[in-house]
Amino acid sequence: MEPTLDVGQRVLVNRFIYDLHDPHLGDIVVFHPPAGADNGTECGVPHPQDEACPKPTPEQSDQNFIKRIVAGPGDKLSIKDGHPVVNGVEKSDESYIVPCGNAGACNLPKTITIPAGMYFMMGDNRGASDDSRFWGPVPKDWIIGEAFFTYWPPDRIGFL
Repeated sequence: MEPTLDVGQRVLVNRFIYDLHDPHLGDIVVFHPPAGADNGTECGVPHPQDEACPKPTPEQSDQNFIKRIVAGPGDKLSIKDGHPVVNGVEKSDESYIVPCGNAGACNLPKTITIPAGMYFMMGDNRGASDDSRFWGPVPKDWIIGEAFFTYWPPDRIGFL
């Protein structure tokens, strides 16, 4: 999630917010990724190389990941220069990201549809992030909560 969060930075997470409303695009969330995500890039189904992973493996990992939600249930998604293109609209005003560069998943022009009840996650360091592009969307039930405040290290204290 660099540059938004540094490795080892500590955050507070609201575990109850999504009992009150659904997650929003742009939320930074802590979640369990699909099984295989913590070992690399394991998608739940075969898919073309010019398409993001459309479906996760059926089991969740025990690991906790933190990423930003870029697409939600029913959204049509492709990736252009590391930016999500959601329902035909490119989200290119992401001043908080590290540009994608020439990494393999910077351009995934084939559109996928995010399944009902699932969310597509991307890290802010787009060229070096292990995220939903490789292991698929995440079911809402696997989302632990929304990160909203960083408390460590002291020089990075503040709201996200």
